[in-house]
Amino acid sequence: MTSLVVSGGHSLKGDLRIQGSKNAALPMLAAAVLNRGTTMLYHCPKITDVDCMLEILESLGWFIRGEGGGVRIDASQMDGRDISERFGLRMRSSVFLMGALLARFGEVSIPYPGGCVIGRRPLDFHLAAFERMGCKVSVFGGRIYASAKSLHAAAHKLPYPSVGTTENIVLASVLASGMTVIENAAKEPEIIELCLMLNKMGADIHGMGTSKLVIYGVKSLKETEYMLASDRIVAGTYMAAAAVTAGDVQLWDIWAHDLKAVLQVLAEMGCGIVIQNKRVRVIGPHLLGNVDSIYTRPFPGFPTDMQSQIMACLCFAKGVSHMTETVFEDRFKTAEELVKMGADILIENNRAVIQGRAALTGTNVCARDLRGGAALVIAGLAAEGDTVINDSIYIQRGYEDIRRDMKILGAQIEERKTG
Repeated sequence: MTSLVVSGGHSLKGDLRIQGSKNAALPMLAAAVLNRGTTMLYHCPKITDVDCMLEILESLGWFIRGEGGGVRIDASQMDGRDISERFGLRMRSSVFLMGALLARFGEVSIPYPGGCVIGRRPLDFHLAAFERMGCKVSVFGGRIYASAKSLHAAAHKLPYPSVGTTENIVLASVLASGMTVIENAAKEPEIIELCLMLNKMGADIHGMGTSKLVIYGVKSLKETEYMLASDRIVAGTYMAAAAVTAGDVQLWDIWAHDLKAVLQVLAEMGCGIVIQNKRVRVIGPHLLGNVDSIYTRPFPGFPTDMQSQIMACLCFAKGVSHMTETVFEDRFKTAEELVKMGADILIENNRAVIQGRAALTGTNVCARDLRGGAALVIAGLAAEGDTVINDSIYIQRGYEDIRRDMKILGAQIEERKTG
């Protein structure tokens, strides 16, 4: 077991390049199933979720190797359709392989996916979409089975702009005959990236960045190379760390537009924001201000993946702040750990009331999920004394090396092996 020990009281300063996007890499790796040759992905993040996806793909018959700062995937000999429980239960994003494997082989068997426990994330939308495309779907023994003689295009009107459902329909539709329409599609930047990559492979997708996607099925896709965008949530996390430590940090290789809602909140808290090309500089104030109301929303709203990190900042702000979680109902679990450090947080259903304090005190806390673990690092940076974050392995699911990055910016943070 690994813990992180964070010593508080050090202002973060400096420049940092941001890693490749986790939430873009995982569906893109699934998309490589659709190409019967090789796919080269550059700037692919070295995180445990990507490692798990690559292990799954190798178990299905792919040949994978690191090359030139990226990952080369050869799917020419791939013939597996069944994903083992030991993989699927570790990572929810294994669900992206359903659409891709159905499109290539017409059948798939997958365990109910795992991942961070941040709320109910049923697969009903995914399975209903596959059925509209001609699939027979059954669920028993903790596994999902889907098969179709031939996928066909369909019209999908999503009850909610689900990112995963949108991506799975896109992956299933690019080789399906006819015109597929997805209404109320999610508009996250990672979906745009997936569609851009697929179009480079020869797909015919229109409406990227809007709530209506139109996909004209093609017969085959071609080999390609693609450079992943940087991870906007990692960037947002490090912006929050700069804010809470009264720091001055410039992040490279990110699009400010993708973080507009986060930057607006940081500005309301009193941060200075400087945007230049693909660089964003965040200058934290001596004392953070409160934010009266934050609601998590699908893009372009405030991202649920930044809720925990901003909550950690607001624990140190002057005045009372309010946060409402509308996406994942269990994402306030990290509040319990912040309270151990002295935070004043009241949870009422899906709403948090945060009374800012002058200081928190370092203590032993436990990462409950990926973003919650990062939030505890942020809290530890500003707390008095040392904060020990147990189960920090969660953080490695989305951050290549948060310890390395924070140390580059001047933090005192070390790794400790326990057990």
